[in-house]
Amino acid sequence: MNKLKIIFLTLIFTLNLQTKSISQNTPSSFADLAEKLMPSVVNISTTTTITTQSNPFPFQFPPGSPFEDMFKEFGTPQERKSAALGSGFIIDEKGIVVTNNHVIQDAEDIIIRVNGDKEYKAKVIGSDPLSDIAVLQLDTNEKFTPVKFGNSDKARIGDWVIAIGNPFGLGGTVTSGIISARNRSIGLTRYEDYIQTDASINSGNSGGPLFDMNGDVIGINTAILGRSGSIGIGFSIPSNSAKLVIDQLIEFGETKRGWLGVRIQDVTQEIADVEKLDSPRGALVASVAKDSPSDKAGVKAGDIILEFNGEKIEEMKQLPIIVAKTEVGKKVKVKIWRNKKEITKNIILGRLETSEDFKVSEKTVPSKVQKIEKLKISVREITNDDIKDRNLPNQTSGLVITKIENSSPLINSIEINSVILEAQKKKIRTVDDLNRSVEKVLNSNQKTILLVIYNSQNQRRYIGIKLN
Repeated sequence: MNKLKIIFLTLIFTLNLQTKSISQNTPSSFADLAEKLMPSVVNISTTTTITTQSNPFPFQFPPGSPFEDMFKEFGTPQERKSAALGSGFIIDEKGIVVTNNHVIQDAEDIIIRVNGDKEYKAKVIGSDPLSDIAVLQLDTNEKFTPVKFGNSDKARIGDWVIAIGNPFGLGGTVTSGIISARNRSIGLTRYEDYIQTDASINSGNSGGPLFDMNGDVIGINTAILGRSGSIGIGFSIPSNSAKLVIDQLIEFGETKRGWLGVRIQDVTQEIADVEKLDSPRGALVASVAKDSPSDKAGVKAGDIILEFNGEKIEEMKQLPIIVAKTEVGKKVKVKIWRNKKEITKNIILGRLETSEDFKVSEKTVPSKVQKIEKLKISVREITNDDIKDRNLPNQTSGLVITKIENSSPLINSIEINSVILEAQKKKIRTVDDLNRSVEKVLNSNQKTILLVIYNSQNQRRYIGIKLN
């Protein structure tokens, strides 16, 4: 009996210790940390002039009318000011501010508010659309309170984080949460390795910092899922990746990324089987740019890159990120799988930004027009030019309607040039996405599809369409 009592008491004591340990790891308040960090987080407002053509006639042509384009040139150009909001943070006492590139892109005036009251003009030191990072300099000789970068590689899933920013223009907003995932890729930029967090991030938080519990910046908040607001899924650029870009922008005013000169794709199980590779790993070389570093080193189409500069490549998406971080002109060893055996190539890296490969990739590729048979409409994927010309949010994805047939169920509800953003509350990025949603509705009893669109006036609308 005494032995049972001892065992019982020991268990209770152990559970109490574990509970106390867990509660000690949970912050009782973020107040002290937030108070310390607030002076370093800034609100950013920008203005841009948008030129549009006014309609010279007191009536509208029907959607798709041939007269619509014919008389477009007779319109009077009208200019209007467009304003945007974002966040940023100070990294140097001299007033150097970091934010997202999309916050300040094409801005004519940048005004930065520090500590909720003082306002300063700012100029761009350097910006990088590929990583969506920009560095600004406040136009003043005052001294500021900077924050420092932490080591994002040490951030673990489940760690507490706080975000401070300017959501919906409500400056000085603090939200908390945890790191939900690491190494996320969501198709926004070429070099994606996002930290995912459930700390509330909304429009206006872009460019703001994600802090760890030491008050160090471990991420730059850059994207959310769901345009209407936070749904508990936000994405931040890891500080270790960001700092490399920021340092280059401060020193050179531009980036200098390493360049191999290969186009790559995933290694599937089928490819691994054919090549007698033990597992589907590495990056398959689809093509090699002429006179590129890889071409000069003897890399060939069909090679599988297994290791770069001592780092193993488990997935294709790792390679561009690792190469970009590597110093231009450095001689690196690249392990390759060719003809069912491993070989090593020595490659001297070039610079991506000066390569023909980069210039070609930066050109706008016209998106292909495709027909959605069940809706009797034609669409194409939205391009960067569309987003810029129509002054849409930078992260907009969707399908632009190019034609609506007279027998289409959309004919009386939606105009040509509207952008389909969502169907059945799911984001639409490709024609396949929309086709799947349509098929699902047609196979249901309801037969009504809910679309979210930007109409031709760029107003966001929810449209319910009954399908036959």
